[in-house]
This record gives sequence, structure tokens and C-alpha cells, in this order.
Amino acid sequence: MEKKGFDIKKLTSSREASLAVVLLVLCAFIAFRNATFVTPKNLNNMFVNYAIYMILALGMMCVLVIGEIDISIGSTIAFSGMSAALILRDHQGTPTLVAFLIAIAVGTLCGIVIGIVIARGKVISIIATLGFMNILRGLTYLLAKNQWVAAYQVTEGFKSFATGKYLTFGLINNLIFVAIICYIIFFYFLKYTRTGRKIYAVGSNAEAAQVSGINIDKVRVMVYGIMGMLCGLSGALWVSLYASAQGDMASGIEMDIIAACVIGGVSLTGGRGSVVGVLLGALTIAVLGNGLPLIGVSQFWLDAIKGLIIIVAVILNVVLQRSMDKNNLKRREI
Repeated sequence: MEKKGFDIKKLTSSREASLAVVLLVLCAFIAFRNATFVTPKNLNNMFVNYAIYMILALGMMCVLVIGEIDISIGSTIAFSGMSAALILRDHQGTPTLVAFLIAIAVGTLCGIVIGIVIARGKVISIIATLGFMNILRGLTYLLAKNQWVAAYQVTEGFKSFATGKYLTFGLINNLIFVAIICYIIFFYFLKYTRTGRKIYAVGSNAEAAQVSGINIDKVRVMVYGIMGMLCGLSGALWVSLYASAQGDMASGIEMDIIAACVIGGVSLTGGRGSVVGVLLGALTIAVLGNGLPLIGVSQFWLDAIKGLIIIVAVILNVVLQRSMDKNNLKRREI
């Protein structure tokens, strides 16, 4: 007779549930060491400062799910953000929405070009994005003539977007609200739409997906376009949040975004990953970045800890995948 009730084995077999437990334990530990961590002001600052990371993790998840990678996102953010900032500097009457649309359009275009090079040019994604990382960073400096856009040169309406709450009529910060909307959209898109299923199909088995009639190249270009779109959005949000645009902004952000995805259970070989897992992974990166300095952990140790967590997460992903494959094989034999 089957027993009903709480099943600890079932809980630990779920990657998202296990990660949620680990995240709660981590938060409790930091709060025990420094109660400032759980104050409303600090939590709000943490979510505002890492909202951009959470948004970018959605795009990186899609890229990793199809079995590719993108290490050019920091440069795409800088190029698109600088484009919007220069428009605001030279045309002070530009509406905030128009500046955001310009950044999104520039980022999307960059993503599509990268996708075409990878899909049509058959260039390995890490090589292609490594090249574009340097190309776009160089173009950012050339576009700005090696200068930076200061706070007084950005319109007040644009700067106030990152600090305002008017999208929710004073309830939550605009950045947090945008991140929430992005997660709702991507959850539905990847789980319930035909296009979302195609993305997983390409990552799981590209040859089988092609035989079934899926245009693999089209899916790859689309995914990199999505990544570029989110980078463009993030570029505008970055300029709004920090009230300035510099050529080196968002440098090195790629590692944190990839780490968030890996921690959240996204497979580096493609075909696996969930929006919920990515959210938990991004929250883990946010908690580490915000909480560890509060308990006296230096930035150098923080980077080392992130690296260690990535290695552990990758190993855990491999072990869990092998376990799942064995279970599936046993079920087929039965």
C-alpha cells in the first residue's frame, strides 16, 4: 500500500526544490550573521541592483538550452546602452520610451547578426561571440569617441525610471516590475508555445529536430535575437540605474549570468533548463553578491566562491543527468 504524505526523496529529486532550500538556508545564515540583510531597504536595493542580471539570465538560458553560449552580452549591453545615452545627450527632448526602443533595437540587431554568423556561417558560438565581444566593445568606444555620458547629460525622466515606482502606482520599483513581467512572459513562452518547444527540441537533439521539420538555423538566429533584445533592454536599464554611460560598462557580467543559469540547473550541453530554476539561480547570485560583503567576505573571496559554486553546480548537473538517464533506461526495460 502506497504511503501518502511528505516525501523527502521526492523533494530532493527536484532541482528547483533543492535549490530553493539551499537558497533559504543561505539567506538564514547571512541574516543570522548580519540582521541588516533582511531589512526592507536592503532587500529592495538587492532586487533593484540585480534585476538586470535576472533579466539577462532568461536570454542566456535560451542560448544554453539550444546548446550554444554567448560571452558577448556585456559588450552588447554597452553598445546599446551607449547608443541610447548619446541620443539622450544630443537630443534632450527624446522621450524615455523612444530611448528604450532605440537600445532594444540596437541590441536585437546585434543579436541577430551574431546568430546569423553562428547559424549560417557555421562558426562555433564561443569563437563567434568572443570576436563580437571585442568588436562591439570597440564600436562602443568609437561611437562615444572614447568619452562617457555623465549624469547631467541624461534626461531626468530617463534617470528616474530606475528609481521610480510609477509603473505599479507606487507599489514596487520599476526595474523589479520589468523583471517580473519578463519572467512571466518567458515562463509562458517556453512552456506553452510551439516556438518554445522548438528551442528545447533543437538543444535536445538537433538532428532529430531537423528531421521533424524544425528549421534549426532559424531557431538559433531567433534565440540570439532574443538574447540581443534583452541585452538592449538591459543596456537602457543600466544607463538609467547608474545615470551614466561608459565604454567599459557591464564588463565581465557574462560570468555571473552563466553562473546563474548553471546554478539554476540549465545544462551546458543543451536541452534542459527551466525559468523557475533560472530565477532561483539568479537570486542565489544576488544573495551572494549582496549578502556576503555584509558578513565581512571580501570581493576577492566572493569571486572565488562564485567560481567554486559554478564547478559544484556543473558536477551536480552531470550527476543528476546521469541518474535521470539511468531511471529512464530502467523504465524502458520494464
